Amino acid sequence: MGILEAIQGTRIYLDTNIWIYALEGYPAFVQDLTQLFQSIDRGNLSVVTSELSLAEVLIKPFQNQDLAQQTTYKQLIINSQNLTVAPVSRQVLIEAAKLRASINMKLPDAIHAATALLTQCSTFLTNDQRFRSVPKLTVILLSEINSP
Repeated sequence: MGILEAIQGTRIYLDTNIWIYALEGYPAFVQDLTQLFQSIDRGNLSVVTSELSLAEVLIKPFQNQDLAQQTTYKQLIINSQNLTVAPVSRQVLIEAAKLRASINMKLPDAIHAATALLTQCSTFLTNDQRFRSVPKLTVILLSEINSP
């Protein structure tokens, strides 16, 4: 089963690690992520991520003082026709606090989960199994998808 068969619905939340794998070309995931981003480009899928993703992906490029990688990430994670970059709003923070109180997640993870839930994403694509503890969140782990 490939990535397009694994995801459910047409509104997909991309966790930070998906952006990193896509940009840095992780060999184990390059085929699936190429298919995913081609489908997004064709308008077959709508993708959501949080502004928090941008902050998280920029850490290593800032540490390495890699201006080219900083620019690439900034250009990759911008609002576009098929990508919504959701703000870390008061409502997101309140929902994240509720999640933390009920399932004891780290705040950044709770912000991602709350954003996905509030934006009514049908699938949460990540490689972090801890998200499976979030009620009402359909989580797909990239590492569990077998490309044809």
